[in-house]
Amino acid sequence: MGKLVEGIRKYAMTIVLVLVVIFFTIMSGGKILQASNINNLIAQNAYVFVLATGMLYCILTGGNIDLSPGSIVCFIGAVGGTMLVTWGWPIWLSMLCMILIGIIIGVWQGFWIAYMNIPPWITTLAGMLMFRGLGNVVLKGLTISNFPPAFSNLFNGYLPDILGFINITIGKTKLNILCLLIGLIVCAMIIFVELKNRANRKKKGYELDALSKSIIKTVLICAVVLFVVIKLAMYKGIPFILIWIAAIMLIYNFIASKTILGRHFYTVGGNVEAAKMSGVDTRKIFFIAYINMAFLSAVTTMITMARLSSATPTAGTNYEMDAISSCFVGGASAYGGSGTIPGMIIGATLIGVINQGMSIMGVDTDWQKIVKGLVLLVAVIFEVINKKQKKA
Repeated sequence: MGKLVEGIRKYAMTIVLVLVVIFFTIMSGGKILQASNINNLIAQNAYVFVLATGMLYCILTGGNIDLSPGSIVCFIGAVGGTMLVTWGWPIWLSMLCMILIGIIIGVWQGFWIAYMNIPPWITTLAGMLMFRGLGNVVLKGLTISNFPPAFSNLFNGYLPDILGFINITIGKTKLNILCLLIGLIVCAMIIFVELKNRANRKKKGYELDALSKSIIKTVLICAVVLFVVIKLAMYKGIPFILIWIAAIMLIYNFIASKTILGRHFYTVGGNVEAAKMSGVDTRKIFFIAYINMAFLSAVTTMITMARLSSATPTAGTNYEMDAISSCFVGGASAYGGSGTIPGMIIGATLIGVINQGMSIMGVDTDWQKIVKGLVLLVAVIFEVINKKQKKA
């Protein structure tokens, strides 16, 4: 019984995600699982996955957050749009400048936080106000559109089906074969990684989960991957934005779980004074966290510009709130030192499904905010109670 309770606690948000998907599937008459809506779920919530990755690293440092990403997206979008359309700069140069501007913003905010000990929420609140204002100054209240198609295609396009000569259909729908092949490769990699991790833990003498548990977990993950891949194959195939998201998730998960830098983030969040005494440069960690957040905000800017095909004064509104919610819903501790990229992915997906499901059902946006607020509050309450029970 104790193991069952522990398992429910560990996978609570995953269980909630499954229940929410089932609920919206029933309420929408299955529309939420249509191929086009699966594609839209990825495209419309790409910004959440990218920003939440950076936000997780900020939260790990001690429950700190960054309130400025949405405004940074607005400002960099305004400058990037001006470069691309008004000045006619090359795409590669405009993108490079947007990334550099993001890094400079990160250095600015990171300096005040890490080396001048200004509280992160104050520094980033100032940034939220400043960069939103600067974005509006650059745009002069107007919208810049008509971006080069090549720029939009970098994020909105689809991987060409080089295996299109193979004809496989479901009903009357021809499937994207390359998409299916990639899905099978991903499943093979998931199985390989699970087996390798078990072998490594056994070799080092660590406690192993029951083999049946590992098999069930791996089968369920692969089933989800194949379901999504088949739905995408029924639409237009693998969207480029999914490749961008996957690359960012894999890189940052590797950093968090396999590198010394990643361990330092967890150490600082666990006990900053103990981290100092053990030789960790805590200021450097804070500095890196906020530079990284601004860098990913610049990446998000390009994703947003491509999706909206414009740079607007309202771009990025409330983006930081969705990113923060995704991290806490995904199991990140409000006190820092705890949280993972896979957990954040669950949280971001849950937020995205709630957005998508309520939009399909025609729920008013104000009620959508109420629901997301309640989900966030319940997730944090659950984490706090869970932490207290572990100490008891």
